[in-house]
This record gives sequence, C-alpha cells and structure tokens, in this order.
Amino acid sequence: MNPGKIKVLIADDHPLLLGGLKVALEKIESISTIFVANDGKEADEIIKSETPDIAILDIDMPFYTGLEVARRAVKNGTRTKIVFLTLHKEKSLFDEAKKLDIAGYSLKGNSLDEIEICIQTIINGRKYFSPELNMQMNESKIDLSTLTKTEFNILRLIAQNKTSPEIADILFVSKKTIENHRANIVKKLKLKSEKNSLLKWVLNNQEDLKLLL
Repeated sequence: MNPGKIKVLIADDHPLLLGGLKVALEKIESISTIFVANDGKEADEIIKSETPDIAILDIDMPFYTGLEVARRAVKNGTRTKIVFLTLHKEKSLFDEAKKLDIAGYSLKGNSLDEIEICIQTIINGRKYFSPELNMQMNESKIDLSTLTKTEFNILRLIAQNKTSPEIADILFVSKKTIENHRANIVKKLKLKSEKNSLLKWVLNNQEDLKLLL
C-alpha cells in the first residue's frame, strides 16, 4: 500500500455505527477515499468496481453476509484486504474467518480507536485481531489478562520489533507515553526493572506470544 493513497470501504446496515466509523476513519491521514455500503450486495459491487485497499465489513448484513462478501472477494482474486467488525465472539466463526486469510477482526463495542490501530497495523503490512479475541480464543501459559488494550497493543508492536519512537508514531502518542506504558507492562508482568527487560522477555517467550498477539 502507498500511504496517503489508501481507499477504504466500510459496510454495515446500522446507519449510526456506519456514520461513526466514517467520522473516525476521516481522521486518518493515510486514507484518501472512503466508500460506504449499507448491505453485502452493495459492498460486493464496490469491491469489484473500485478495488478498495481495505474493506471493513459487518458479518451480519442483508443480501450477502460479511463472510459471503469475503469469499466472493477471494474467489475473484481481489487484492482488497478484509476486516470484520462484528459482535460475534464464537470460536467457530473466528476460525472460519481466519481460513479466508482476512487481514483483521475487531469487535463492535470496543472503542473506535481500536479500528484506527487496526487500519494502521494493516497499512504497515501486519494483520490485526482484537486483543480480547486473541486472549479468548487461544490458550497459553502466559497471562496477559491484567494488561489494558493499549498495553496489549504496545506489547504486540514490541514483538514486531518496533522501537518506542515507531510505536509512538503508529499510536499517535508521544514517546514518553509509550515509555510509561512499557514501565507499567514490566510491573504487571513482574519483570526486573532493568534495561531492555521487556524486550528480553518478549524474545524469550516468542512461541507462546504467537498464540496471543
């Protein structure tokens, strides 16, 4: 993707959510065009005619569900990256979505900030799955339940070898804010207060973290 030239489609049959999502995405500088669809059929047509870089789809929509739209996109070989924004937390649905190699899965009810993080993560070439879902769907000896969503996202970015300045840019906050969050994560994980202790912990727990991040 070319930052500054990102086209995004949002599809949902709930006008209020659709409007709020559009307002949130308009704040992201790297998005140049936002398409809006009120049902699955309209979303499918826009994906075919406009080839947006990212399509944010509700799963429950009239005519075609979000899953059906995603399947049609895969069948047609479109380069559009699919993100599901839904209320569904069922593991079977989550697993089915992953089989379609979707780029993201976020829960309605979470803050709109999460969608911004999701979009930025995808623009940077990574996939994004809601921290709440990852912790619910996977099992690991590592307990990250005490982390806030922001702390979880910072830990995920650290695992992607991002530095504090890079994470600050991605999350649109100051480097000092990231350093404060890192210090809180160190305390919650009960790590030693020494230089690079969090990075060392991430490197030592890469296999288990793959299940969660």
